[in-house]
Amino acid sequence: MSAATLPARRFHGVRSFSSLVKLSHTIFGLPFALASTLLAHRFATAAGQPGLSLGRMALIVLAFAGARAAAMGFNRIVDRRFDAENPRTADRELPRGVIAVRTAWVLTGLSAAIFVAAAAALGPVPAMLSLPCLAVVLGYSLFKRFSWTSHLVLGVALALAPGGAFVAITGDFAGWWIPVPLMLAVATWVAGFDVLYSLADVDFDRSHGLHSIPARFGVRGALWLSGLLHLGTVGALVALHRVAGLGLAHLVGVGLIAAILVYEHWIVRPGDLSRLGKAFFDLNGYVSIAYLVATAVDVLLLGA
Repeated sequence: MSAATLPARRFHGVRSFSSLVKLSHTIFGLPFALASTLLAHRFATAAGQPGLSLGRMALIVLAFAGARAAAMGFNRIVDRRFDAENPRTADRELPRGVIAVRTAWVLTGLSAAIFVAAAAALGPVPAMLSLPCLAVVLGYSLFKRFSWTSHLVLGVALALAPGGAFVAITGDFAGWWIPVPLMLAVATWVAGFDVLYSLADVDFDRSHGLHSIPARFGVRGALWLSGLLHLGTVGALVALHRVAGLGLAHLVGVGLIAAILVYEHWIVRPGDLSRLGKAFFDLNGYVSIAYLVATAVDVLLLGA
């Protein structure tokens, strides 16, 4: 192998693993974790504590990225047989052999280790919570084998991020009433859009004995349940607005998120699922970015 070939192969390997764990999907959860750090900073500094620093912010981002990569890597490993049989997912890296299963295990283990190490560097309480949180984010991949509540478990897994980010800034559970409604908002938001995403696999899930809300309640029932979950998302954000004493910018952000979610459900209908991709990828990316921007403006610029 030439010296020029080795870096190219390494770059290809990194790009393949990035694709395996859908690194681009970090945009869904990370902005809510970052928004939580801003709320924690506001709470901590009001109590005379140091609050947020660049180093602590970097560790939070590293912890989030590690946990998410570990969860997605584990998901791809344990689901590789189903992915190979599903026409929608057959071109993923493990079914195609682009990444060896052993390599995927190693990279997933390294990602988990990065998460635990970053959590430990953030303090004793994040360190104590890291392994239970890791068990949740890995375990959700198995729920589809025996329960249609897998969407809710995924929501809980991603909801741990804003809670953990808040604790990472405060160092303990002080001010817990602030991240709890944000965690509820993330849990219902993620579960709701995962229900929509799983509509694409309803027939496959039923034929292979996999459990999901669409497989259990049908397309129309799934759309109703997804809508109720997203109604809970808006309600939880309104509750957060009140308990945290936030200002106009945050309220405008919540209103924008509500409008985006309404549009998301308007374009996905029982007789027309052609825009599932737009509903899942584009619109939910806008939701997370809108919330981070609104919170940042409210906390940092307007000093709410």
